[in-house]
Amino acid sequence: MFKELGSMINLMKNASKLKDGLGEFQQKIGEITAEGDAGGKMVTVSVNGRMEVLRCSIVPELITLQDKEMLEDMIAVATNAALAKVKILVAEQSQKLASELGLPSMGGMGGL
Repeated sequence: MFKELGSMINLMKNASKLKDGLGEFQQKIGEITAEGDAGGKMVTVSVNGRMEVLRCSIVPELITLQDKEMLEDMIAVATNAALAKVKILVAEQSQKLASELGLPSMGGMGGL
């Protein structure tokens, strides 16, 4: 019980440092980007650490095929691949922040 109380007091003492660190983390995750592709790079999607789609590129040859279902599937595959990659990068960044702030692992923090 006293150990937890000591940890809580320590966190309160470092509240300003934590707030600054979290603000920096929010900024950094917006700068993290990742790409996913499908169909041999016929479709490429870029996302950032906030899980926002930044760009979707489709080669003109794919559009001329006029296969709507295939195009939709490729966009979904590329987007999911990009999101999976960026989630890993955000998790790594959150681990780094936790270490810098002397906190235990923040595995779930990537969703901030």
